[in-house]
Amino acid sequence: MKQKLPSSPGPIGVFDSGYGGLTILSKIREALPEYDYVYLGDNARAPYGTRSFEVVYEFTLQAVTKLFEMGCHLVILACNTASAKALRSIQINDLPHLDPARRVLGVIRPTVECIGNITRSRHVGVLATGGTIKSESYPLEIHKLFPDIKVSGEACPLWVSLVENNEAQGDGTDYFIRKYINELLAKDREIDTAILGCTHYPILLPKIRQYMPDGITIVSQGKLVADSLKDYLRRHPEIDAKCTQGGECTYYTTEAEEKFVESASIFLNEAVTVQRIEL
Repeated sequence: MKQKLPSSPGPIGVFDSGYGGLTILSKIREALPEYDYVYLGDNARAPYGTRSFEVVYEFTLQAVTKLFEMGCHLVILACNTASAKALRSIQINDLPHLDPARRVLGVIRPTVECIGNITRSRHVGVLATGGTIKSESYPLEIHKLFPDIKVSGEACPLWVSLVENNEAQGDGTDYFIRKYINELLAKDREIDTAILGCTHYPILLPKIRQYMPDGITIVSQGKLVADSLKDYLRRHPEIDAKCTQGGECTYYTTEAEEKFVESASIFLNEAVTVQRIEL
């Protein structure tokens, strides 16, 4: 028999496979500081970027279900890989029987919606994990809204590891930043807009800016997702009413607490306390 989910209002859930979602959470909290949030990082099983569709879907569904059980009526997948590989399946196949009144949103659609106003050449590049590039989610979503835009993608397999190992400012990082930017631009010389399609990548922004040619706009997701969520809650008062507003934020991880606290400091400008849970 399936467990009955709590019906009283609760926090907004924010899920990521690792720490990158903290860059999204911090922008959401800047835009909507009055709400309560629960952040869940499946750090023990990160990264998701190299995993199969089936496994990413299974892990993401476990996390979403856990956040529902914690009282969340709205969950943001602050992870491009989960958004690319699991979001549609969860929305179509799982929400109807878990609870059709609950909502799960991703980070790809809000990013894509702005692209039409940013690119002038109608040539866009995407820098992301192997999983996100392979899923073709960005070209598919962009072409739904802007069929005329040409999209080229480049997988940057080492960028997440560099961030998580606190090497974002390290000298060796320059080589890998330059390498993947150059490989992307070699695919299409007319690119004038580059999407950072992974929530870890804003940590690398100083070096990405250094090696990205002038005239190319770099699109980072945090503010776009935050603005989109603000708009979503305004347009859906029935969901907004189910989100508590106490200005609190609670953190959970599937990894050891001390590891999370140490790594979270790279992404947030505040000390956090975290509880370990199992999915």
